[in-house]
Amino acid sequence: MADPSTYRPAPGTIPDAPGVYRFHDATGRVIYVGKAKSLRSRLSSYFADLAGLHPRTRQMVTTATGVQWTVVGTEVEALQLEYSWIKEYDPKFNVRYRDDKSYPVLAVTLHEEYPRLHVYRGPRKRGVRYFGPYAHAWAIRETLDLLLRVFPARTCSAGVFKRHSQIGRPCLLGYIGKCSAPCVDRVSAEEHRGIVEDFCDFLAGQTDQLMRKLDKQMQAASAELEFERAARLRDDLEALRRAMEKQAVVLGDGTDADVVAFAEDELAAAVQVFHIRGGRVRGQRGWVIDKLEQTDTAALTSQFLTQFYGEQAALADQADAGGSPVPREVLVPDLPEDSETIAGWLGELRGSRVSLRVPQRGDKRALMGTVERNAKEAFQQYKLRRAGDLTARSAALQELQESLALDTPPLRIECIDVSHVQGSDVVASLVVFEDGVPRKSEYRRFEVREGAEGGDVGSIDEVVRRRFARYLSETAKEGARGDGADAPSGIDPDTGRPKKFAYPPNLLVIDGGGPQANAAADALTEMGITDVAVIGLAKRLEEVWLPADPDPVILARNSEALYLLQRVRDEAHRFAISYHRSKRGKRMTSSTLDAIPGLGETRRAALLKHFGSVKKLRQASVEDIVAVPGIGRNTAETVHAALAEGTAGERGEQSE
Repeated sequence: MADPSTYRPAPGTIPDAPGVYRFHDATGRVIYVGKAKSLRSRLSSYFADLAGLHPRTRQMVTTATGVQWTVVGTEVEALQLEYSWIKEYDPKFNVRYRDDKSYPVLAVTLHEEYPRLHVYRGPRKRGVRYFGPYAHAWAIRETLDLLLRVFPARTCSAGVFKRHSQIGRPCLLGYIGKCSAPCVDRVSAEEHRGIVEDFCDFLAGQTDQLMRKLDKQMQAASAELEFERAARLRDDLEALRRAMEKQAVVLGDGTDADVVAFAEDELAAAVQVFHIRGGRVRGQRGWVIDKLEQTDTAALTSQFLTQFYGEQAALADQADAGGSPVPREVLVPDLPEDSETIAGWLGELRGSRVSLRVPQRGDKRALMGTVERNAKEAFQQYKLRRAGDLTARSAALQELQESLALDTPPLRIECIDVSHVQGSDVVASLVVFEDGVPRKSEYRRFEVREGAEGGDVGSIDEVVRRRFARYLSETAKEGARGDGADAPSGIDPDTGRPKKFAYPPNLLVIDGGGPQANAAADALTEMGITDVAVIGLAKRLEEVWLPADPDPVILARNSEALYLLQRVRDEAHRFAISYHRSKRGKRMTSSTLDAIPGLGETRRAALLKHFGSVKKLRQASVEDIVAVPGIGRNTAETVHAALAEGTAGERGEQSE
């Protein structure tokens, strides 16, 4: 581990100008690339007190052995150079957006004498025009099958084309009218290329012009009594309409935009992009990344736009494709700090002005919501796949054993979380994970009593004592009865089911930092339990605290071990919050009706059963309340007046 002070630049040597910097390790490999408006200000922040740095930043500066920088004239130049260096060096401390799969595209080989339409995956080639990407290859084939009726272009491989040219007979598609059969000279090379160019124009969004053209031809054929030709053109129009229906109209005609949305947590993020061309969704793609440092949505947006459009522009240059990969408008969930710089850089890539903004209302805001839902769904699927991966779970348990110096992998993990509102209605949850999988049948909820006065530390102490007192009690009972000879430990010999709290965990996780972990460890020690490891997991920086240890254990942010701990902690938090809300809701309902004089338990139950909630009871008139069996007019008027007064009081508090 290197000491950053050994390679810190001398005071005054760092220029106060925009530029790009790169940290390298002892072997000379670049491990991080960044840009800054002021190199002096940004680089100085890396050489501050190590204790105040983010854990991932601390790891980077202690891994590095040197830093270099390059001064540029403008922030746009800094953006371009940063992208170039990230692409060249692939630094391990920079986030990289790589596809989680290879997206298929529809390729048109315009460089060939007889262009071919086909599904393609892989690097872009010069002279080939691409449409997409599409989420599934079958979606391309389905659309292509519909369009071949109108645009009967070649789809066969070079070998098939050559073989049918030699035998002088077309393939099946040529016989059924879905290929113009240039292999047997039914059409010339120029005529076939015209068919392909019309096909490209249709996919590029020039649909209205083509539809009007076919409609005029159909009307003319009908007027000339060429009914067979008119029927064929009618069927062609219907095929085009069906193909267009597969690409939903989402925005006004002519809209050219990309819509970007994120779903994220502390460790990972998913991004989805919808490509809108001609007002229709022409393509969709997504990525899932592991966060290498603590970052917000605005920073993720900046990183994504730079890498994505930089690579798309490079692919377009490599393939010599027509058009620009950058749309006229890019809609994002949050504007980055350097949004004007990025918009200017995108404008240079496109060759004209590019609008970068957050949609606020209307159709574009609704579309952003759709993309956000897709991102959340993709992120949820990613987490489920990762949680269900046996290899990943095994790796997580092994990493926890090594990082926490445990004797064995923590096959059973329990986590405790406390929930309250300003010290009232204090509750706690205990969740159980075995082999990295939740055991919901063993979840427990606690209503904290004495420990609530001591805050979170006192609550943790009480819950730990109550949970393990039950374990010690069950163990003592088994020893006294000799149950161990007839049934496995922790199993009720009468029912054959596990007993509550009969098994101790290998690892006890506390949602909190050092004080909470110390409280749990002290409680276990006083109870004579020494074979349960205890840690605290602090939410802000995902630090792991060991009891009596002044410094936290820092797990890599992309490690399976930290991912498992985060899942356990989040599940405990969810379970505690749900219990707290239900308990608080019942208390508020009860206290509202308890304060009304002359309203006993039976009448309260009757009112709640009839109206369903206090909120609906507040909205009821005196006549509505009288309709409840057992409620007289005097009681109804008292209830109505009391609830109306309570509502007015709440409004007064809100206005203050």
